[in-house]
Amino acid sequence: MSGEKTVSFCTTDSVQGSHVFSVSGYSKQRGMGCGKFIRSGAFLVGGHEWAIRFYPDGFNDDYRNFISVYAELLSKDAEVHASCDMRLVNQTTRLSSSLDKTEPRLFNQTNLSRFAPQTAAFMARSAFESSAYLRDDKLEVECIITVMKKARVSETKAPLSGIAAQLSKLLEANDIPADITFSVGGVVFGAHKLVLAIRSPVFKAEFYGPMKQTETPLITIKDMQPDVFKALLHFIYTESLQITDDLEGNDRIEMVQHLLVAADRYDMEWLKLVCEKILCDNLEWRMLQLCWL
Repeated sequence: MSGEKTVSFCTTDSVQGSHVFSVSGYSKQRGMGCGKFIRSGAFLVGGHEWAIRFYPDGFNDDYRNFISVYAELLSKDAEVHASCDMRLVNQTTRLSSSLDKTEPRLFNQTNLSRFAPQTAAFMARSAFESSAYLRDDKLEVECIITVMKKARVSETKAPLSGIAAQLSKLLEANDIPADITFSVGGVVFGAHKLVLAIRSPVFKAEFYGPMKQTETPLITIKDMQPDVFKALLHFIYTESLQITDDLEGNDRIEMVQHLLVAADRYDMEWLKLVCEKILCDNLEWRMLQLCWL
């Protein structure tokens, strides 16, 4: 007999912040010499200090025909798992464009890995000076930092049971035609009255109770987002919130908060307990983060 199969899940939260470094009088900065730079004020992302370096005449003689721009980790002796997006702001449209993206990696304040990007050729000076990034002798550098927090691993649990897996296929494949249809924010969902009634006393009363509604091909659900109703249906059929696993950080917590409201609306006590546990675990994690800062 084969052993029982179990699953666990790993999620990684992230914190993102941006800073715009506005430089006026660009022409007055020109000629200060290769390797000379202007540093922005320090800014905080993920509990760590960062800054932007701007080299008007390039990082060194090899890059004297470029402007060089870097994000720099300032926090003393810090090691930070982060990504970085360096951008310039169009002075006409006020929109920023990405010129260099650093994928998630380790920034170490004690060595050159504290800088991103790892190239001095940010933009050719001739192209920069003729672009909309420079107007009225002014430029703006935008730096977007995303700091990855410590990965969280869920408790080991059993995968979907046989009946849950079958119900999941019933919802997704629609082998047995739906006998009730919902419209949520303009998105249409098909479902099966009996399954909904088993999971929710509210649906049971609505479909089979003395106050049941007259037959209608379409029920409109107000004050709920389509993605939330989709996750609600998924839980009803599978007793699982795996549909939310692709969401990260605040997006997942916001979804769980909406699901908690939906669970209360449809009197689904088990879903309420699951959502409350996720939110409590997240609160405890946030409190630990604050203690570490």
